[in-house]
Amino acid sequence: MARQVAERSDTIPALANVFRTYGFDGASLAVITEHTGLGKGSLYNFFPRGKEEMAEAVLDEVDGWFRTEVFEPLRAESVPPRQRIQSMFATVADYFRSGQRICLFGAFALGEERNRFGAKVRTYFDEWTAALEAALVGAEDSTGLAEEAVAGIQGAIVMSRALDDGAVYSRVTTRLEDQLVQALTP
Repeated sequence: MARQVAERSDTIPALANVFRTYGFDGASLAVITEHTGLGKGSLYNFFPRGKEEMAEAVLDEVDGWFRTEVFEPLRAESVPPRQRIQSMFATVADYFRSGQRICLFGAFALGEERNRFGAKVRTYFDEWTAALEAALVGAEDSTGLAEEAVAGIQGAIVMSRALDDGAVYSRVTTRLEDQLVQALTP
């Protein structure tokens, strides 16, 4: 039975879970209505352009969260760089549930979704790398270190999910964090 939702934003967490579970192509309208509990009319009322608009809204929500919780704190010059990096790893581990939660931007970078959402995906990864690079101020090859760390986190998510072993995520990201913190030491 369809349920009433007061606002469009109320649908975003459920839609995010649908896209994480089924991907963009696998998230049919039937799957979306089943998992959100909303009827087609409600969904099209909130998202007149359909599934593409739903995915855009989810990516915007995730991007906004990362800007506030990860990117901006990485750029906070009033906080020591080591603390900014350690905080990023802790926040990201919590968000991705130590590798058990799929990164939608990472997933959308790999499939046909990239053609639709490429600009958003690129901006997310560029922003994350640039923010981390800002926290690595003074480190040799801060750009390379930032790229390695973001790629390593994404790879750790994939491998942890593939092996159904959250310890993989923890081991990989602990090494990455240690590498970045050591790079800050003169």
